[in-house]
Amino acid sequence: MSDLITAENVMLDQAAATREEALQAIANKACDLGFADDPAALYDAFIARENMGETGMTDGFAIPHAKCDAINSACVIVFKNKTPLDWPSFDEKPVTCAIALLVPAGEAGTEHIKLLSKTAVLLMDAGFKNLVRESSDAAEIAAAVNRGIEG
Repeated sequence: MSDLITAENVMLDQAAATREEALQAIANKACDLGFADDPAALYDAFIARENMGETGMTDGFAIPHAKCDAINSACVIVFKNKTPLDWPSFDEKPVTCAIALLVPAGEAGTEHIKLLSKTAVLLMDAGFKNLVRESSDAAEIAAAVNRGIEG
């Protein structure tokens, strides 16, 4: 699972006004980077998952995730918004940072579960959350995510 995220996958200083705008921006970025080939299908997969229950975690973080045929290869995209977004979360607080997980439909049972569990564990680490929250260095954020997923 190494290098599921590079500096190109880190979206800093975003200005989404809603959770839906953030998810659309992530879908567009995934297609721009070649991880997916249909931004509308990817957005729909994100929304379908959001409708099943909150992906907002705690402390301003969310883990939106999608698995669908439009995704060509697994990847992680970090989306940092300038302002807090209304996003259903476990602590009922707004979200400023989304760590999006994208997995091809055929890998849904294995890769998806590994990524989700490892990312959830990362979000229990205060040091990791502080680094992601405070850093404006996309390469540093990508390296921290890769280390956490590999660890």
